[in-house]
Amino acid sequence: MNDNHSRITIEPARRMKELPTQFFARLVGKAAARIAEGHDVINLGQGNPDKPTPPHIVTKLQEAAANPLYHKYPPFSGFAFLKEAVAARYKEDYNVDLDPATEVAILFGGKTGLVEISQCLLNPGDLCLVPDPGYPDYWSGVSLAGAHMTFMPLKADNDFLPDYSRIPAADADKAKLMFINYPNNPTGAVASSSFYEETVRFAERHNIVVSSDFAYGGIGFDGKRPVSFLQTPGAKEVGLEFYTLSKSYNMAGWRVGFALGNAKLISLINLIQDHYYCSLFGGIQEAAALALTGPQDSVHSLSAMYEQRRDALFAALDEIGWKAAKPGGSFFCWLPVPDGYTSESFSDLLIKEANVVLAPGVGFGTHGEGYVRLGLLAEEARLQEAVRRIGALGLFRN
Repeated sequence: MNDNHSRITIEPARRMKELPTQFFARLVGKAAARIAEGHDVINLGQGNPDKPTPPHIVTKLQEAAANPLYHKYPPFSGFAFLKEAVAARYKEDYNVDLDPATEVAILFGGKTGLVEISQCLLNPGDLCLVPDPGYPDYWSGVSLAGAHMTFMPLKADNDFLPDYSRIPAADADKAKLMFINYPNNPTGAVASSSFYEETVRFAERHNIVVSSDFAYGGIGFDGKRPVSFLQTPGAKEVGLEFYTLSKSYNMAGWRVGFALGNAKLISLINLIQDHYYCSLFGGIQEAAALALTGPQDSVHSLSAMYEQRRDALFAALDEIGWKAAKPGGSFFCWLPVPDGYTSESFSDLLIKEANVVLAPGVGFGTHGEGYVRLGLLAEEARLQEAVRRIGALGLFRN
């Protein structure tokens, strides 16, 4: 008998069939195929930090792993000391007051919370406002809830911010949830305090819960710290912010994130997680608390490194005649494709002819068409080499 074949008919639930296609799985496959053929591929198409976690955080995990207390189940909603640590960080960085007991939830990475909030709030047929282009996992949560989406176009002429005045009144009135994300993935745009004030007024007027994805909050350029949504008067009354250690602390594999803000929403996040998880390993929680409360030099130097990479990249882009706007934050650059190409056909050309991987903008939504996303996730020399290879194709005019 072949154990790989079932004797029963396995029929996936409808929700499994309705999940959005993981566009970037195909991109990874194309890159892997080129590497398997022996090519020197420069992969700038993904968002995986390329530097290790700071040593003092790793050492703390090694020490904490020996603590027998952490070999037992952790508290369902996590240890109080980690909630206190992130609240202290928000107070120091943004002057935001958070009650660790009621306004903080610990997540298995920010992605988990971004999917869970839709399941907490949306019923089948409900409506969610989603940025386009935007992080595709917003779509996943909405799909799992059986809800629908109205896309908010992010366009260069509005600094890649949603224009709330252009959202149809019927959609605004029906929507129960909306996602915003600054510093932005994929465009690298940043938001101002006035934009967040407008967002709070819009949410109050239409009774919409705001989910602010602040994954790149620690990465700002040109001497400007990214603004937190929670700094805005009234923000905690209308929504949440999702914060993660993945990007600012190079802890992507540790899966430590937080939902912060409205106490009722935090209670819902904790409730749904009670049915999924029993919180993070205690040793990881202790190391994460040290990351938040210990020296922040590594965070500042990391942001400075990405800024240096950005500037080196754009100097190289200028040499080949590829004109684009510099990002104000995150570690992504949003680059227009040359005439005659779609975002996907241009990306495919770069893989085949230059062995450079960039993410097609259409993978982030229909308004991502005409762009590719480049991650500043390689050394400066490697970024410059990627641009040199692209320039050799002769697609841009200097």
